Amino acid sequence: MRLDIPTLAHDKTAALQARIDGKTKPLGALGRIEALALQLGQIQDSLTPELRNPQIIVFAGDHGAARAGVSAYPQEVTAQMVANMRAGGAAINVFARQAGLSLTVVDAGVAHDIPEPTRPDAGVRFVATPIARGSANALEGPALQPAQVADAMALGARLVAELAEGGCNALGLGEMGIGNTAAASLITAALTGAELNTVVGRGTGLDDAGLARKRSLLAQAWARAGAPCEPLNALAEFGGLEIAAMTGAFLEAARRRMVIVVDGFIVTSALLVAQALAPTVRDYCVFAHRSAEAGHAAQLAHLQAEPLLDLDLRLGEGSGAALAFPLLRSACAMLAEMASFESAGVSGRD
Repeated sequence: MRLDIPTLAHDKTAALQARIDGKTKPLGALGRIEALALQLGQIQDSLTPELRNPQIIVFAGDHGAARAGVSAYPQEVTAQMVANMRAGGAAINVFARQAGLSLTVVDAGVAHDIPEPTRPDAGVRFVATPIARGSANALEGPALQPAQVADAMALGARLVAELAEGGCNALGLGEMGIGNTAAASLITAALTGAELNTVVGRGTGLDDAGLARKRSLLAQAWARAGAPCEPLNALAEFGGLEIAAMTGAFLEAARRRMVIVVDGFIVTSALLVAQALAPTVRDYCVFAHRSAEAGHAAQLAHLQAEPLLDLDLRLGEGSGAALAFPLLRSACAMLAEMASFESAGVSGRD
């Protein structure tokens, strides 16, 4: 896996800031949109950044720990929800259509056969390249073997490379996998140093008893693995194939200087691995939203990230990333289309 991530170009930073400040508004009046415009310009090394052929990729995979009771839903739901996405009926389909985003759904490691979609013409690209039929049970042993981690990361990188070569320069990542909040919690504790119990949340809607059971089960996995802090080891011990694939996707997207829109808790767990391997990946990331899942706050603090939205979302699927994309379009449009004091003949500041 290539880790030669370029550093952000800063030769246009001063000109970008002057362009933003020169728009017909008080200094800083567009708040976070101004900071977003600056970041997009730095990523693309352009005074007029643009989103070309923007995409959402949803990676799906199952987790052996789900069979131990870490989720409120049975493992079969992963395959059923992938079929729903293929048919155009999931939240990510609705939000991607609304935001003008193309959608790819990837079977990276779903445990059950995926039903044929009820609407095969829903406009969703489906890639079925499972590395395995789900991960192993992290309570009993490593969730993934090193070769599976490498293969899944290579899958994510290959798909991003294909999109980039097709003209995509902005990418949102999403996931689907029953049990993956458990995997994300363990990875988060391993790579941020946060107390495990503080980053374990309700996932798909566990009640108090279910949450207590989940915490107890994850403590078993944590004790078995010995609190690994090396990123690929943590990914192998606790991760899923969809998380490993997203790790590879992050690395390849940053290597190609793409804008990466980061969704919620599970996607950010993959970013923690990628950032530990190549710290400059973080510079290409726009954080879409603050998840209601307990561990997301620890992830954001570790990455020193401030998300664009705070809507109490905890669905996954890349739904928060899709909702944030219009803000990126607005930041680009502000730079390209908004008049300056000079061009509009408006008196500037004294």
